[in-house]
Parts: sequence; C-alpha cells; structure tokens
Amino acid sequence: MSIKLVTKLPSSTEIKEMIPMTDDLKAIKSKRDEEIKKVFTGEDDRFIFIIGPCSADNEDAVLDYLNRLAKVQDKIKDKILIIPRIYTGKPRTTGIGYKGILHNPNPLEGSNMLDGLYALRKMHIRAIKETGMTAADEMLYTNNWKYVDDILSYVAIGARSVEDQQHRFLASGMDIPVGMKNPTSGDYAVMMNSCVAAQSDQTFLYMDHEAQSSGNPLTHCILRGGLNKHGNSIPNYHYDDIMRLVESYQKFDMLVNPACIVDANHNNSGKKWDQQPRIVEEVLLSRNYNSDIKKLVKGVMVESYIEDGNQPVDGGCYGKSITDPCLGWDKTERLLLDIADKL
Repeated sequence: MSIKLVTKLPSSTEIKEMIPMTDDLKAIKSKRDEEIKKVFTGEDDRFIFIIGPCSADNEDAVLDYLNRLAKVQDKIKDKILIIPRIYTGKPRTTGIGYKGILHNPNPLEGSNMLDGLYALRKMHIRAIKETGMTAADEMLYTNNWKYVDDILSYVAIGARSVEDQQHRFLASGMDIPVGMKNPTSGDYAVMMNSCVAAQSDQTFLYMDHEAQSSGNPLTHCILRGGLNKHGNSIPNYHYDDIMRLVESYQKFDMLVNPACIVDANHNNSGKKWDQQPRIVEEVLLSRNYNSDIKKLVKGVMVESYIEDGNQPVDGGCYGKSITDPCLGWDKTERLLLDIADKL
C-alpha cells in the first residue's frame, strides 16, 4: 500500500471538547451570523469587507492585526461589515510549499496536522474572544468542516475546488454564507452551476454516513479573475464583467438571494497587491452607477496584513505574508475609512 497512515486524529467531538466554544462565544457567533445573513438577503445594505492575511501563519501576528481591524470596525460599523480572513489551509497549485497552519503550525517545521487542528481552532476562538468578530476561512478540505462548523461565519470555496462535487454538496448543508469562486479558467457557468448545486437539497457521503442536506440559500458567487491559455491574468471586476454576472443570474432564475463578492487580489490584480485599493474603488463606482450592480455586489475580498508584500517562509519579518503578497496595515486602514466615507 502506497499510503502510510501517520497519526489517527481525534474526532471533531473530542477536539471541540478540548477547545470549546463557551456559551458567551456562541451568542456572539449567533448574532454575527444573523447580521451577515441580512446583508446577503438584502435586509441590511452595509458593504462587506472580507479582509485579512492570505494565510493565518502566526497566531500572535494575526491577532495583532485583527485587534487593529476591530478598532476600525467600530468606527465604520454603520457603513461596513468586516468579516476577517483567518485562512488556515493554503491551496498549493503544485502541492509543494507551505500549506497553512493546519498542516504546519510551525512554518519552519514539517507537517503536524494534530497540532494544526489544535492551533487553528485555538486561533479562531481567541479571535472571537478578543475582537467579537467571527471569521471567514477557505474550505480546502471537506473533512475539515466538522472541526470548525461551530466557529465560522463565512466559507469560501476556491477556484480549484469549485467544480468538486463533494465541496458543492457539503456547502448545501451549511447554514452560513458560502462563496463559490469562478474557476481559474474564468468560466461563469462553472461558478453558477456550483451555486445551483449548493442551493439545492442533496444526498451524499459524509462522515461515514449517507447524509442529506436541505440546500443553502446563502450560496453566492465570488469573482476572482482568471487565466488565459497563455497563463496571463484576465480580470473580471470591471463594469462589463459584473453586468455579465447580473445577466447570468437572470438566466439562472432558480437561484435565490443573488449576490456577489469581488476578490480584489488573485487574477483580478495579477497578484499586484498594491492595486487592491484601486480595484475596490472601481467596484464602488460600478455599484454607484448601476442599481442592478449595487443590488448584486455585496462586498469585496482583500488580502491584507501588518506589512506590505510577502517574504520567504523563513523571512522572519513579523506580520508579513509568507504566501501571497498582502496590503500593509496603514494602506488597509486608509482604504476602509475612505470607502466608508463614500458609501
């Protein structure tokens, strides 16, 4: 057998008992979930920022960043609803490199998924305690959901996972917003079909059971740009691109709560992290110009950390990304305050 079983991991029940959500934290999450849901159903017209590090690689630096973010949230809470990114799994195109705190709780050491499960849950819960904000994470592995289903308020399905049936079906059983990114090809139909699958009731294999879901009406699209046949970035945040999504939702009229988040980084920026504020500004202009776009686009996603740019895994700079480059704190704070003034 070519697969070696390394460590038997505790059950999700055991992990949750070891690192529990207390009643007061559950109440915070319940309130936050309701607030976020109302934005996606149109009952609340605040603009969403899903914002934070590309990968949550260091608990102290991430919490330092989140505490700064919480102070800004308090200033702009009437206009903007912040969902912090605490991304604990990092997809790797080649399968090589730092894969996130789930795999590598110490980025300079080898894989240790047992300690990684403890570390990611501890970090998410500490964030709720210190900031009152529940977070977004990417569902890189469907098996990971059972360990975090009580702490997350938003889930993103990545460009390389959006066509996977298990991701789609599991999303159909979640009771929080799930964003389906367009695939790396940029194909809208793949993204729309993923939303249909996740909004529908499904029967599928989960946790050694035949499982049934009732469908998730909060499933929506994330525009993140794509790649052409030469591997060059093709953005899809411009006015015409968003209007094409408006028209796609009209064709897929069985979908409820039409909604979109625009990812300002990845192929929309060509990973030029410093272009993110300009892209957010353009999205805002499109919303202000067209009422259909304003109704559809609920917010943006921004990769941001304490320091500008990125560094190697062993770079040693506190609060600087070891994966994709991020917008630094000073520029992030300015962006949030500027956009709040314009809403």
